[in-house]
Amino acid sequence: MPNPSPAFDLAEAMRHLSAKDKKLAALIAETAPFRIETDGTESPYEVLMESIAYQSISGKAAATIFGRIKALGSNGRPPSPEQMLKLRKPVLRKAGLSGAKVLAMKDLAQKTIDGVVPTYEQALTMSDDELVERLVSVRGIGAWTVEMFLIFRLGRPDVLPIHDLGVKKGWSVTYGKKHMPKPKELLAFGERWRPYRTVASWYMWRAFERAGYKTTNKIRPARVQKPRKHPKSKRTARKRPRRTHA
Repeated sequence: MPNPSPAFDLAEAMRHLSAKDKKLAALIAETAPFRIETDGTESPYEVLMESIAYQSISGKAAATIFGRIKALGSNGRPPSPEQMLKLRKPVLRKAGLSGAKVLAMKDLAQKTIDGVVPTYEQALTMSDDELVERLVSVRGIGAWTVEMFLIFRLGRPDVLPIHDLGVKKGWSVTYGKKHMPKPKELLAFGERWRPYRTVASWYMWRAFERAGYKTTNKIRPARVQKPRKHPKSKRTARKRPRRTHA
């Protein structure tokens, strides 16, 4: 079944965020309405398989490679976990996957069969933290990939990708900062957005896109505090008075 709308009250989310954050309220008023598009047919296994294919390469190249991987399945769908385990590594390498991605997809397939990777129906009943804990155990899957799954497949309302470049630079644009925030700084700042941090993150992406690369390329990395050097205490040597002999 398609899932075109978020699984929370969007109007309430907008009211809450606008009341809590004036600059975010202005951004919401000036940009497109929040929208997450998904056809709602992909299983967690398929979403994560595609994420692995797209890691560290351009979108165009990744789409080509993932198209070849899908062709190894049946009925227009990617290979099932059982099919993936049976596919020989040279076949997957020929499709364009690196050795590391072949191992990641094999591990994903095995953990799906073992029940570590849940079905979509099971995922709906699990907390964000539980899903992160389960899914990052898959080789090649990190917290960011799981966060994208939580946002764009499950429509979870309160996800803040603190390591996402677009979110960090969008935050810098929105709040007039020359540097990107440190992950801990963004996490602390985002407390005001609870329980709708997903929506706030989405608008940070819009701020990043709207600003354009000419502006966002000028944003510097997060400041790294250098350990303070304590000045060496200079000992003042006191001259002892010379003893005079009578």
